[in-house]
Amino acid sequence: MTLLAAVGMMAVGVPCSGARLNDKIMNRPYADQKRWHLGFSIGMSMQDLMFTHNGLPSVDGNEWYASVPSWQPGINVSVLADLRIAEHFNLRFWPGMSFGAKTVDMVSPTSDEKLTQNIKSVYVLLPLDLKISGKRYHNSRPYVTLGGMGAFDVSKKGNSYLRFNTADAYLTVGLGCDFYLPYFKLNPEIKFCFGLTDILQHDRPDLEDDPATMRITQALTKVKSRMIMITFFFE
Repeated sequence: MTLLAAVGMMAVGVPCSGARLNDKIMNRPYADQKRWHLGFSIGMSMQDLMFTHNGLPSVDGNEWYASVPSWQPGINVSVLADLRIAEHFNLRFWPGMSFGAKTVDMVSPTSDEKLTQNIKSVYVLLPLDLKISGKRYHNSRPYVTLGGMGAFDVSKKGNSYLRFNTADAYLTVGLGCDFYLPYFKLNPEIKFCFGLTDILQHDRPDLEDDPATMRITQALTKVKSRMIMITFFFE
């Protein structure tokens, strides 16, 4: 077919076999039909702590308040197992590890004294999510997730103002989008994790002879953790 003939056919509305202007190639059209599949992820997280203060003065007569003034990004890596249970529902288990840190400022407004504790964490994460997907549009498909996550801090804990339990549990809510590429799916996702347990160790026999350090723990009723995770899944 000559170029002039092709232009003439397009001008009168006859489609040319070599030009499909409005068509879009569907990458991996059967990817969502698999019963189960594997993948991996890499991402970042920001850790936070929610403090509940009792307002009671310590032995020196001062009140103490703790906070995490800023977020420090950490790194997450995991593997993924995805089970298709219905057209729009998948069960996802993606165990992994998270390396992060946070800084706690402890302030006494009555004495203008300020203390700081740097907390490094190495978490083994065990998330289990229900993925609820929308309808696929070309090469993208939005989704939301609901789930729970167990976390175990395997980092070494030394003597410090605050010490936290090794195990924690989270309620998680997330949203993301599947992007179908020629050879794999890329899923950027943001997840909000809300700690369910009081992780503060209130019983500190190691501080019985150090009331100046123990006063921070005594000023707190409970501490719960929070986390924001931004993850890129490759499936």
